[in-house]
Amino acid sequence: MTQAPTLTAEQAGEMTHRQVLEALSGLLLAMFVAMLSSTIVSNALPTIVDDLQGSQTGYTWVVVATMLAMTATTPIWGKFADLFDKKLLVQTALVIFSIGSLIAGFAPSMEVLIGARVVQGLGVGGLTALVQVVIATMVSPRERGRYSGYIGAVFALATVSGPLVGGVLVDTVGWRWCFFAGLPVAALAFVVLQKTLRLPVVKREVSIDYLGAFLLVGGVSILLVWVSLGGQNFDWISWTSGLLVAGSIAIIAAAIHVEANVAKDPVIPLHLFKDRTLTLATVASVLIGVAMFGSTVYLSLYFQRAKDMSPTEAGLMSICMVGGLLVSSIVSGRIITATGLWKRWLVGGMVAVIVGIALLATIDASTPLWHTGIFMAVLGLGLGATMQNLVLAVQNTIALSDMGAGSSVVAFFRSLGGSVGIAALGAVLAHQVADAVKVGLGKLVAEQPAYADAVSHSTGGIPDLSTLPEPIRAIFESAYGDATGHIFLAALPFAVAALIAVLFIKEVPLRTSVKRDDELMAEVTPQA
Repeated sequence: MTQAPTLTAEQAGEMTHRQVLEALSGLLLAMFVAMLSSTIVSNALPTIVDDLQGSQTGYTWVVVATMLAMTATTPIWGKFADLFDKKLLVQTALVIFSIGSLIAGFAPSMEVLIGARVVQGLGVGGLTALVQVVIATMVSPRERGRYSGYIGAVFALATVSGPLVGGVLVDTVGWRWCFFAGLPVAALAFVVLQKTLRLPVVKREVSIDYLGAFLLVGGVSILLVWVSLGGQNFDWISWTSGLLVAGSIAIIAAAIHVEANVAKDPVIPLHLFKDRTLTLATVASVLIGVAMFGSTVYLSLYFQRAKDMSPTEAGLMSICMVGGLLVSSIVSGRIITATGLWKRWLVGGMVAVIVGIALLATIDASTPLWHTGIFMAVLGLGLGATMQNLVLAVQNTIALSDMGAGSSVVAFFRSLGGSVGIAALGAVLAHQVADAVKVGLGKLVAEQPAYADAVSHSTGGIPDLSTLPEPIRAIFESAYGDATGHIFLAALPFAVAALIAVLFIKEVPLRTSVKRDDELMAEVTPQA
């Protein structure tokens, strides 16, 4: 009677609260540097492109390269976490990220910078996938709510501070320091993890699915190239578009065949999808990715183009959404730990997401900023109660031996949905802005022919509004304001569909050990 609890605790790999906090400090530093890598560069991109004499295509690829590498490799990092030493993997991802940051900081041309961003993306993909897996290995699902507030705080800090720090660095010491700035944090994370992270190393036969990994990365990369560059570098309906889609489908189909029938230890074990919770959470993750990332990424453009705010001011507006996210992630996490009930928070969070997106669908150029801030806070409250708890629901049902693959599947599909959403809703935004500007400029020239010479700006581009005459500037501001509301309206059905998927997820009581009962029994039985 007295021996069983001790044995279970050891097998579950449980740690004391202090040990968890010490190890979590290194993990959160790693997560912070991964998030900061994208937000800190956002305000610096125009300066970088000008300095390196790049083009609009180069501008696009600086963003796409990191996203592509991160998304495509997330499942592979997750699978590696089930096979190898997790601490070593996190440290490896930090080293890869640091190498990419150094190359980017010293980049002499756009081509080198884009290559460096790919290397950065490989590291970011590892950090994004592995941090959640390591936390799941240290802390039982029931106790994880105690620590979700820390994760929310890091997310908030990186989201808010990134654009501000990036803007200051560009204005003072130069854009190259946007890449160098993360290096000390990465080094500190490496050292802290080395001293504090103690995880049991599970000895198991290692069989790496090289063919499945190659096909998965290839198929997803081609798909992301299509959704990222379609409508800009080539028409959506074109031979190039058709070849990319056909190639992506064929390679992903081959990857599924390999994973199901050939691979001994597949990158994405398809048996995981027999679990209803994981399947529905995956569907919800794709839809949330489309709705959330696809719409909110353009809020900064709305503030700068429709409200004539500076990049720094636009960055500060994100505090509204991040603040809501932080509050709800802390509150929901604490209450879930106390009660063990999580589904009501998942459903309530999705309802708040729908309400927030619906409210943001009403904004235009004349909407008061405080209205928009409240709408963003509502959306943030919903996202804080949804994103972490969706991962929690999955980690609560899958075995510890599949924790890496299962957790990374959710992250992978959320990123994939976000990439598709950003591209698709970006195309909607560009099309509506172009049409509205064309109509508006036509009316202006008809009514005031004196402006005919000034109407020389591309209707599909993103002009510097400060250089435009007041009547033309008003046309662009109105166009961006109306179009931003419309893309939230387009995102709304995806949020509703995500809620439907969440409603069908079955609530399973949160387990109080890191491992499932069947795993614990399998280890105890041979010793009996």
